[in-house]
Parts: sequence; structure tokens; C-alpha cells
Amino acid sequence: MAESTAVQNSVTGDADKPTAPPVAPAASKALVSIVDNVGQLATTTGRGDLAKRLENTHARLQDPNVRVIVVGEFKQGKSKLINALVNAPVCPVDDDVATSVPTSVGYATEPDAWVTIEGDDDTPAERRRIPLENLAQYVSESGNPGNERKVITAEVVLPRELLKGGLRLVDSPGVGGLDSTNALATLSALSSAHAVLLVSDASQEYTEPEVQFLKHAMRVSPNVAAVLAKTDLYPQWRDIERIDRSHLGDIGDVPIFAVSSDLRLIAAEERDRELNEESGFPALVSHLRQEVLGRAEIIQARSAVHDLISVVDQLKMSLTSELEAILHPEDTPKLIAQLEDAKARADEFRGRSSKWQVQLNDGVADLISDMEHDLRDRLRKVQREAENAIDEGDPGPIWDQLTEWLDQRVSAAVSETFVWTDERSRWLSEEVAELFIQGETDLPVIYVGDTEGILDDVEEIATLDHRQMGAGEKIFIGVRGSYGGVLMVGLATGLIGLSLINPLSLLAGVLVGRRAYREDMNSRLSRRRFEAKTLVRRYLDEVQFQVGKQLKDRLRIVQRAARDHFGSIADELHRSLSDAVLAAKQAAGTYAGEQDQRVKELQLRVQQLETLKAKIPALPPLRAVEAAKR
Repeated sequence: MAESTAVQNSVTGDADKPTAPPVAPAASKALVSIVDNVGQLATTTGRGDLAKRLENTHARLQDPNVRVIVVGEFKQGKSKLINALVNAPVCPVDDDVATSVPTSVGYATEPDAWVTIEGDDDTPAERRRIPLENLAQYVSESGNPGNERKVITAEVVLPRELLKGGLRLVDSPGVGGLDSTNALATLSALSSAHAVLLVSDASQEYTEPEVQFLKHAMRVSPNVAAVLAKTDLYPQWRDIERIDRSHLGDIGDVPIFAVSSDLRLIAAEERDRELNEESGFPALVSHLRQEVLGRAEIIQARSAVHDLISVVDQLKMSLTSELEAILHPEDTPKLIAQLEDAKARADEFRGRSSKWQVQLNDGVADLISDMEHDLRDRLRKVQREAENAIDEGDPGPIWDQLTEWLDQRVSAAVSETFVWTDERSRWLSEEVAELFIQGETDLPVIYVGDTEGILDDVEEIATLDHRQMGAGEKIFIGVRGSYGGVLMVGLATGLIGLSLINPLSLLAGVLVGRRAYREDMNSRLSRRRFEAKTLVRRYLDEVQFQVGKQLKDRLRIVQRAARDHFGSIADELHRSLSDAVLAAKQAAGTYAGEQDQRVKELQLRVQQLETLKAKIPALPPLRAVEAAKR
């Protein structure tokens, strides 16, 4: 746990390569300096709102927190992969189910660990510092069975160059199948992640649930990669890799990395570069640095550039208005009229009747309605399939298999609705951004990464009594039916002088008893089918109720985030125009002796702003859909 960074670099070959992008690389350092200078000018001119906006920009540049979620089914090697990446046994590894709590691994100059314990109705969640060597007692199934400690998340920090650029590796709990309801929490977390690594070992090719999960992940996260683990244990791993690549070719552009965590750890211990190359990790590390950290840095820088340009233009507006009013007093009435008109339009733009506000409110209402219909339609299809399966046989003996199938089908339906809703919400944000015509065409920073599972509060499907009759119960039913037959025929034949029990009455007893047995069996089967359908409908109603509520809440978060973002910018523009109008009016009443001094001051500030604006780097355009991810 205490290996030095120099030792790690010499083992992995990092010493001869450029280190990971630091928290503030050259471009980011320049932006931070410009942000600070413009923020000071905003403060001196009395624009605390703009200064506050740049404070948030500064914080984003200093702390990027690039989150990479490592996902996969049980026992695929996720935890050991993270251990091999950071060259430290931070995530517990076990022959049985290991990780049961999401664990993030980030950078710090000294190793440390914390866990967040769930609170109750009266107390909030508690973030508790723990010894790093005791982490397994909180995050593993063996140390914390059934999460009896009520741990929500765990966090580990280490002095590692790979993590120094803000990279945070998140070890997610394994799931029994990526099409189960347990996988939905992982899929939910992807909407706030910068990248995802799907880990599958080399024992077999991708399963259908894994392929489906990759398709969903690519629609939710902008950066998806696949890892083929445990190549040292399976000699046929190259064949599996070739088959997996063919599956990925049908999905899209997903890179795949074949690695061996054990070889990586041995190479680190023996400082063997060739063995490290054989482990396959250098290619994975390069991907994390260039494609994940590099792209995240561009997004952060692009957001900062946008904020800087907006703030500089607003500060310059007020200064140039006053300067023009002093230098060209004959044009002051025309200038004031133009500014008043712009101010009125800005004031209208802040109102609820503005186009972007109407588009946002109507869009969210329509999206909620469409989401509810989509979810209901998918669950109705599942219900019809389940009822058809129940009608084809006896649901009692196969109830366990039926509930497992139902769980998988419901998870697939809900996952598809979740992904579809996520895509539509980002599309809505783009539409609102296009209507926001006051120079603010970029998307807001929308963070809706609630990692709680959508089906947390849904009760499990109730058990169905198999109702398998024992031999004694079967005999009782037969005897009860046969007794009626014997009695009925025996009385009838008694009229012709036969005894109550005779061959005819015995034969009638057998026939009637057999029929009674069959009727009872059919009645029991009908009741089981009815009860099974009732349980299925009750479960699907609960799913629809809980999932609908969760997705509505997420869409409301998107609505509030977009409204607050664009609304605050509209307020800033309105204030900037108000200040410009006031400055122009005051300039008309400035004494001639003071005008020269004021002109010099204004020209100096305008020149400072122009100089700072010229230093703002030009960045390549980025797809809006990726910007929404951050």
C-alpha cells in the first residue's frame, strides 16, 4: 500500500512516458490565471454575480474529478483490475462475491479511506474515516454480509500518477446478470460518469446480457471500453477476444483491451517491463490518459472558455457604453434608446412566457407523459408474455424459473425506458439551448447522477404455493368422490333387490371418484394460474409506480438545472444592460473636468479586458451531447 510513485513508474514504464495530465496542466493553468484576473475585474466593477460564476469555473478547473465506472458480472476480475491499475490492494478480492458497496479510488498525497454510512429519519448520512487496512470489513460481502453496516459508498485516495489528473476509478458491485434489476443501479450511475469499463473474463464470449448492456451504456455514456480479463488463466483467450471483437463490431466503436491483472502485479513486484507489456495494461493506461482524461480536460476547458467570453463581454458592455456616451455625447440619446430596448427584451427573456421557458416546461411535461406511456407499454408486453406462459402449464412447479425470467424481462424493459428518457432529456436541453439566443448556445452543466437503483423500493415477487398434493390427500379426494358414486348407484340398484355394495355401485364409485379427482385438480390449477397472474400484475404495478416516480424526479432535476442555469445567465444579461443604461445616463452629466480622467480609466479597463480576451485559447468544437454528460 505504501509503494512509492517512483517504484511504480519504473515497473510500469511510466517513467519514460509523459505523466498523466496534472490537475492544472499548461492550458488549464493559463485558464485559471485568466479566470482569476477577470474575476478580480468583475469584483472591482461591482459585479459580484459574475465574480461568483467565475469562482465556480475556477473550482471546476482545479478539481475535474473524472469518474470511470468499472462494471461487470460477479467474479469477472473488476476489483483486481483496479488493484493492478493503481498497484495497490485497495479493493477486496475473494473467491466468493467480494465488492458489495461502490468504492471509488482517487488521488491524494497520503493514503486514506472513508465510508459513508446511511442515516435514519432523524440523522443525515455520516462520512466516517476508517483505517485503510479495514476497508474490506465495510465494502466486501464477507466483511459486511448483506450490507448490515448500511454503507452507501466508500472512498480511497492514493498517491498514484495515474490518478493525479483527477481520475477516479469506481469499483461497482458485481451483478448476477447484467439483465437483472441489480444492474439498473449501475446503468443509472453511467449518466453522470465520464467513462465506463465493462470487464468480462476470457472464459467465454460475451453473453447476450453483456452485449445488451454495452448497447445501453453507449447510449448513456460518451466513452465506453471493454476489458477482457484473466488472459493468463485461459490459453484460448485470443479466440475469445476475436469473437468478442466481432460482437463489438455489431454494436459500434468500442475498444477492447485484453489484460492480465496477475501479470501486472507480478511485473510491478519484480520491476519487469517486458512482463508488464505482456500483461496488456500499457494500452489500457494509455486509453485512460488520452481518451478519458484528455477528453474530460477539453470539456472542462471549453466550459471555462465559454464562461470567460460571456463574462468579459458583459463587463465590456457597461464600460464601452459609458465611454461612448462621454466621447460622443451627440449620440447618447440614440445609445440609451438602443440599450433600453435591449434591456426590455432581456427582461422579457427572463419571464416565464419567454420561448425557452415555454419550451422547457412544455418539453418536460411532454417527456413525462411519453415516458409513462413507454414504460406502461413495455410492461404490458411483459405482462402478456407472462400470462401466456402461465396459461401454457402449471405455474407452481416452475415458479422460481418464471420469477427469474420475469425479473430479467422487467429489468430489460425498465433499462430501455431509462436510456430512452436520458436521450430525450439531453435532446430537450439542446432544444432549449438553441432558443437561448443571447449568446448562450452551450448546454448547462446538468448533473443527475443519482446512483441509487430505480427499483430500490420494489418488493420482490411473492412466492406461489406449489400445491403439490400428497398421496393421502389424493386418496381422500378419490374416496370422497367414489363414496358418492357407490351410495347413489347402490340405492338405485337396491330397488331391484341388489345390496348397497355391488359390482355396479363399485364401478360407479370408481368412475365418479376419478372424475372428482380430475375436477379438483383442474380447479386447483385454475386457482394457481389466477393467483400467479395476480402476483405478476401486482409486481408490475409496483414496478410501474416506483420507476415512474424515480424517472419523473430525474426529469424534474433536469428541468430545474436547465431553468436555473439559463435563468441565472438571463439575470446576468439583464443586469449588464441595466448597468450599461445607467452608465450612459450618468456619463451625460459628468463634469468636463472629470471626463478626461474617467475616459482614461474606462479605456484602461477596456484594454485590460481585450488583452485578457485575446489570451483565451480557442478550442475545437465539441458535440453538445457530450457536453451534457459533464
